[in-house]
Amino acid sequence: MSRDVLLKGGRIVDPSQQMDVVGDVLLRGGRVESCGPTLGSVDGAEVFDCANLVVAPGLIDVHVHLREPGREDVETVATGAHSAAAGGFTGICAMPNTKPVTDNQASVGFVKRQGEAAGFARVYPYGAISVSQKGETLAEIGEMVGAGAVAFSDDGKPVESAHLMRTALEYARAFNVPVAEHCEDMSLARGGAMNEGIVSARLGLKGIPAEAEEIYVIRDMLLARRTGGHIHLCHLSTKGSVELVRWGKERGINVTTEVCSHHISLTEDAVEGYNTNAKMNPPLRTAADVAALQEGLADGTIDLLVTDHAPHHYDEKEREFADAPNGIVGLETALGINCTYLLHRGILSMSQMIDAMSCKPARVFHLPGGTLSRGALADVTVFDPMHQWTVDAARFKSKGRNTPYGGHTLTGAARITIVDGRVVYRADA
Repeated sequence: MSRDVLLKGGRIVDPSQQMDVVGDVLLRGGRVESCGPTLGSVDGAEVFDCANLVVAPGLIDVHVHLREPGREDVETVATGAHSAAAGGFTGICAMPNTKPVTDNQASVGFVKRQGEAAGFARVYPYGAISVSQKGETLAEIGEMVGAGAVAFSDDGKPVESAHLMRTALEYARAFNVPVAEHCEDMSLARGGAMNEGIVSARLGLKGIPAEAEEIYVIRDMLLARRTGGHIHLCHLSTKGSVELVRWGKERGINVTTEVCSHHISLTEDAVEGYNTNAKMNPPLRTAADVAALQEGLADGTIDLLVTDHAPHHYDEKEREFADAPNGIVGLETALGINCTYLLHRGILSMSQMIDAMSCKPARVFHLPGGTLSRGALADVTVFDPMHQWTVDAARFKSKGRNTPYGGHTLTGAARITIVDGRVVYRADA
């Protein structure tokens, strides 16, 4: 049985209860016992002084690559879950593009057990939409749900067959789980290395046009409208995608969306000098796209903030730009980026930011947590929105060091991460 934990004098921000007060949170037996007005002393409780800190429902990232099985040299479930805890995340959803692909009951169960054994952030597995992510045969969705899969995606690869995507949406609807799509028309994007535009032309790199993403955004929303299934659009990156999703939501289509912290804070200019740590898919876009994504978060068109945490080995990122793999690590920088670029610039309120990083992820993916209501899971993130720090990849808990933020000063950082009533990370420990 976990010890009682008393978080005293913090600013409690819980959008699920429309709560923003200074008070105490008592955790007992792995559950929230009390949340709100100041409590007296609690015998035997471990007490943390949270003055000038924000106490929030545990942060949840629904888009993470943990690389296990197959690339344990790059990341494991344990190191990824440890990295998540250090970033303030109490729950993460692991994408299925592992080696072999997480496309069956046994492999889903393996990822889930590895997460439980690690004992850091909770790990919720995705299952692949298609067998081996080949886009040909629908994987056994029902069996994977039974083994613990919380959503389905061929992330890293788009589902090119509209018929297969329609079928996946129909099956997933029966189990009340989302289908998450990597929106990319490969006939336009194949061979591309960055955003198509002036910068790509100057650098002599093949570009990926915005339309490569937007074509699949509208296609998948139309299929969701036809089937009634829940389509979740991953890592949106363009102004046009935001406009299309706004159109879809206005018409009642069952669509939810996410945006990565890097897409709301960096532009294609970060690629200058052929910086492979700024190479990702979808690519960094223009300042106009960044502004549209921020606006989409503010007005609720975009539902969730995610990281798309994608560790790679140093040698892989040291290749020629066109040959280097896509992706960056993000679990330990996301909170700082979101505070710096969204909260402190007045794009999002504190409540809106926490909603997009905690309450909505839990609600959209039907996960436990995302609230500090009495009886809820004792998953809590305590962070200092004013803590300034400089990104040093050598200090990451993740095995990955591939970040474009090295040397950047961010304002905002996790101080205490609590999962199931246990302190799994302390900044000063």
